[in-house]
Amino acid sequence: MLRKLLLIQLFLFVVYSVSAQVPSFSKEQMKQIKVENLSDDQVRQLVAEMKKNGVAFDDIDTYAQQKGIPDIEVSKLKDRIRQMGLDKELQPKSKNKDQSDLYEDRKVDTDEQDKDTSKSTSDENKKLSKEEREKEKRRKRIFGSELFSNKNLTFEPNLRMATPPNYRLAANDELLIDVYGYSEVQHRLKVTPEGYVRIPNLGPVYVNGLTMEEAKTRITKQLATIYSGIKSGNTYVQVSLGNIRSIRVLLIGEVEKPGSYTIPSLATVANALYVSGGPNENGSFRNIQVIRNGVSVVTFDLYDFLANGDLSNNIVLQDQDIVKVNPYKTRVELTGEVKRPAIFEAKENESLKQIIDFAGGYTDRAFTDVIRGYRINNKEREVVNITSTDIGSFRLKSGDQFFVDSILNRFSNRVTITGAVFHPGNYALEPGMTISDLIKRADGVQEEASLSRGLIRRLQADFTPAYINFNVQDAIAGRSTATLQKEDSVVIYSKLQLREDYEVRIDGEVNKPGYFTYGDGMHLEDLILLAGGLRDAASTQRIEVSRRIRNGKYSPEDTVKSIVKYFDINADLSANSEAQGFELMPFDEVSVRKSPAYTSQSNVSIGGEVVYPGEYTINTRSERISDLIKRTGGLRPEAYAAGAVMLRKTFINEGDSLILANKLEVFINKLQDSADIARVKQSVNRHEQLLGINLDQILKNPGSKYDLLLEEGDVIRVPKKLQTVQLFGEVYFPKKVRYDGGYTFRDYVHGAGGFTAQALRRRSYIVYANGEVKNTKKVMFFNSYPKVKPGAEIYIPTRKERKGLTGQEGIAIASGLASIALVVVTIMNTVK
Repeated sequence: MLRKLLLIQLFLFVVYSVSAQVPSFSKEQMKQIKVENLSDDQVRQLVAEMKKNGVAFDDIDTYAQQKGIPDIEVSKLKDRIRQMGLDKELQPKSKNKDQSDLYEDRKVDTDEQDKDTSKSTSDENKKLSKEEREKEKRRKRIFGSELFSNKNLTFEPNLRMATPPNYRLAANDELLIDVYGYSEVQHRLKVTPEGYVRIPNLGPVYVNGLTMEEAKTRITKQLATIYSGIKSGNTYVQVSLGNIRSIRVLLIGEVEKPGSYTIPSLATVANALYVSGGPNENGSFRNIQVIRNGVSVVTFDLYDFLANGDLSNNIVLQDQDIVKVNPYKTRVELTGEVKRPAIFEAKENESLKQIIDFAGGYTDRAFTDVIRGYRINNKEREVVNITSTDIGSFRLKSGDQFFVDSILNRFSNRVTITGAVFHPGNYALEPGMTISDLIKRADGVQEEASLSRGLIRRLQADFTPAYINFNVQDAIAGRSTATLQKEDSVVIYSKLQLREDYEVRIDGEVNKPGYFTYGDGMHLEDLILLAGGLRDAASTQRIEVSRRIRNGKYSPEDTVKSIVKYFDINADLSANSEAQGFELMPFDEVSVRKSPAYTSQSNVSIGGEVVYPGEYTINTRSERISDLIKRTGGLRPEAYAAGAVMLRKTFINEGDSLILANKLEVFINKLQDSADIARVKQSVNRHEQLLGINLDQILKNPGSKYDLLLEEGDVIRVPKKLQTVQLFGEVYFPKKVRYDGGYTFRDYVHGAGGFTAQALRRRSYIVYANGEVKNTKKVMFFNSYPKVKPGAEIYIPTRKERKGLTGQEGIAIASGLASIALVVVTIMNTVK
């Protein structure tokens, strides 16, 4: 029985432990979250929770505010998510592609937009949207449609122009009557619905249906009855049109937006077409009728305006006019080498020549001898060839497609010469032209030309390439009589191009080390001059010259890889008997060493509470910190030697950085968490590191192990006596407090509110004023905290969350353990 109870207790304990490991973040944990202490798995858990709640990456700020995450941690969390590439998982769902294309490619009424939006998810509407897009694309290719799709173009009527002579007055027109001379009076009168203008002191005058000239005559005649000066010629009358009326016209037929429109009374046919969106895909641009009182008064052809600027048929509309856009009868497409490729509408008596004129004619590269056409017959398609002499008589059929090809990209009489000639390029092939003639056309060969061999690249009858070699010297002398052919390419090679570039290299203690072009007769001193001369640290002795072995014969016993010589030169680079007779060869490499007796100044800096702070030059290689303190005059009375710090350069030379880089690569590869890797890289990238020193011990025992040797760039700071202690991390109220020698580590923590629930006490540590670090030790079952000194900083780290299991995994494990426990109990009962 006792054994059964133990098994049951063990099972309950395991189940409780598993369920406790299921990761979850409470609101209190969210408030105290530290992003730099989160593992990658915990960040993924947070992202999964956001994704489940539908939180987008741009909404993390709002989400974090609701969860109580501090603002300073939110930016860190977003950077961490970006660093791990998880921001893509929090992107909002994109809109339906077909729906977005619909809004981009179509312009419809508001009601139609709402209708398409509400049904955008159905397959039928998606198919319709695609068809509509195809129609819109086709409409844009129709010649003249750009007039109605260009937002920067307007056909609004000019309301400030002079009144047209044929303009007839009607209700709501405004007349400006100006009487001047012996009598002065102005009237602004509006035509009444009955067609009258009521003139003060005179009465109504009927003007409906009159032109401006007729209205002026009638009004002047009526005014003469009250102004006698009009008849005698001393008073004059001027009648002009003020604000004009609006009219209603009806647009029907094949227009984009048919319906009734209210437009100014000066509007023309083109104005009405523009406000209605113009002809649709099936609408005619050349057969637009204006119907007035049931009779067609004019047929407007938009091509007259587009091709010739003719607007003679663009009449001013009247109230209740009907503009009817008829369906097109014949449309053809013209593409290829024309200036305005498009779909053109043709009238019954027009030929292909008129269509080419509408397209602006041929381009400069057009092949005009034959135009290819594609025509639809009753059963199938056919190809039609139209010669240049037939385009004026070729009759069009709706649906015809014509293509104007371009000329061939080849020359009928071209030969080319390149390489070491004075004027390379293309030349005209003349009858019987030879290589010698072509070289003379190019002004001869250059001095560095290789005269032993040249090449001709020739295209054979089947246009496959062939190469023909010739002797350049014989060709120049005229001894080669081979004639050239069309598209021959002659190449004269340069000797310099047929060999590796001759260079020499110099490095070391010269002002401009690097590669320099080799020249015959070059000496060692010449190369140093080209390199800008010697540096101050250069040694004039044992200058090394290494030379590659170029012309030796192979011998298995020969193990020499290069020839190395040493020379001493004069400091002023004057002639030296030893080096004077030695000429450099191509590919020689010269090394100028640093003088072993040369040493540049090395400076260190000391500041703070010393008598003479500042920069000091290191006197000897064995100078130590204690020696430097003596040179500064010693410490001031208020100096705190125990808090002195020292900064030293991270890398003294390139070798240190290379060795450390290789070690760090191995170390970083072992790290799993991206936050840990980032912290290590940030630490390594610092140019200087804090080096803990114990100045008290140094001054007591000069020359001891604490008394370090000085190095270039060292920085020492001696502070004043410190009187405070700073607390960081997992305490309830991190703050700076007064130092008290009688206080222990725990006293300072209690003064800051005590440890938080997430505090990792056994990992607490202290950073002393001099940079020395001491951590908490474990003595038996108790923590032994380090001693606190003035200027110390106490750090309480955060306990890392254990990597837990998901709820489903916990339930699965618990179920498995329950089954195992049941099996064990059953076996034990069976054994008994």
